[in-house]
Amino acid sequence: MNKVLYKPLGMVVGALGGVAATAAFKQVWKRIGNGEEPPEATDSSYNWRQVVLAAAIQGAIFGAVKAAVDRAGAEGYRKATGDWPGD
Repeated sequence: MNKVLYKPLGMVVGALGGVAATAAFKQVWKRIGNGEEPPEATDSSYNWRQVVLAAAIQGAIFGAVKAAVDRAGAEGYRKATGDWPGD
């Protein structure tokens, strides 16, 4: 039952985490990319190094934000219900 109740909350929290991760990545890239937009893999004006570096940084940020948001959502759910959603 816990997972059924948590699932809609987890989806909302996950979507908000995606928005936060996107904003965080854009801010990080703005600083290290000299104010430029992050490169697209198919944009010929960027080299391999730039494209792969941007993707690696974006992946690391998304992974960290997802873990933090999922954990915070689970702890909030536990505080509200007394149950841990993964149990």
